[in-house]
Amino acid sequence: MSRKLELIVLAIFLIFAAQFVYMSSTTDAEYGGADGEAEGVIYEITGGTYEPIAEPIWEPPSGEIESLLFGLQAAIGAGIIGYFLGYYKAKGRYENDIGYKDKSKPSDRQSL
Repeated sequence: MSRKLELIVLAIFLIFAAQFVYMSSTTDAEYGGADGEAEGVIYEITGGTYEPIAEPIWEPPSGEIESLLFGLQAAIGAGIIGYFLGYYKAKGRYENDIGYKDKSKPSDRQSL
């Protein structure tokens, strides 16, 4: 990673960190997901007459476990994305540095 890119990433991180600290110290915000917000809006629109057409198969026993499962899902997804990004970066470096090319391609050399 080049020095300029590292500085840009650091600046973006600091901007988000400063915004997080400012928002969390000046507002009375609660941690909540989009599901809770959507439920409130649906309740406002329908006046409480809305009934869901389906029920979940399983509900986590507490909100903390639900958050844990959500975080685990995000970590697994980030791991998969990171693996493939690393794989293709290493593959490109290997091809460029060592001169390895795909062996399935026919060579340009002509044999006698």
